[in-house]
Amino acid sequence: MVPVPFAELRFGGHVWHVLPEGALFWPARRALLVADLHFEKASWYARGGQMLPPYDSIATLSALSAIVDSTGAREVWCLGDSFHDIGGCDRLPDLARAALSALTATTNWTWITGNHDRVFVDRCGGAVCDEALIDGVMLRHEADPRETLPELSGHYHPKLRVRVRGKLVARRCFVATATKLIFPAFGALTGGLDVTHPEIARATGAGAEALIALSDRLLRFPVAA
Repeated sequence: MVPVPFAELRFGGHVWHVLPEGALFWPARRALLVADLHFEKASWYARGGQMLPPYDSIATLSALSAIVDSTGAREVWCLGDSFHDIGGCDRLPDLARAALSALTATTNWTWITGNHDRVFVDRCGGAVCDEALIDGVMLRHEADPRETLPELSGHYHPKLRVRVRGKLVARRCFVATATKLIFPAFGALTGGLDVTHPEIARATGAGAEALIALSDRLLRFPVAA
């Protein structure tokens, strides 16, 4: 196991490792958390006539497998929209299905349902739930503005856009307040919503920060109200 670089974050009374790849590691539980994998998004578009390279699931699984190996994760929590649609699991290529099955067989894997993947029977292993309360932290797909517990969620695919030397640069990021942490999309073929979007503001309330993880520290950017 090769140690993975991380930046430390204290949230909800726990210590977390924020990984540059857009994942969160919970060292106390040896748990890896990711959101919005959107497996088989390219094949969904292909069914409608928009042809995209059909390698998004393999690319996402390769990145995810590498982090599971490097962190030594025993648990994996996927915070919804793991498949792009309800038929996504059935369309997985054989290589991707084998890779995913290997991951779910060697970890305590939990799929949290999202708006894209509410109904599934076969997910290549793992348990399925709508949300979970783990050690005082609520895990769900979409942030609930009424939630008072520390909450981890996905759904919005947040991105921070800044101008650097006259060029607009976009980076996926976490969005954090004292009680909410919204994940970026981990999937290889996912867009993003600007951190200043009203829907993100509605979900988090005031005082949010955009967090970008480097190998040894977090960059924090206040999100304009």
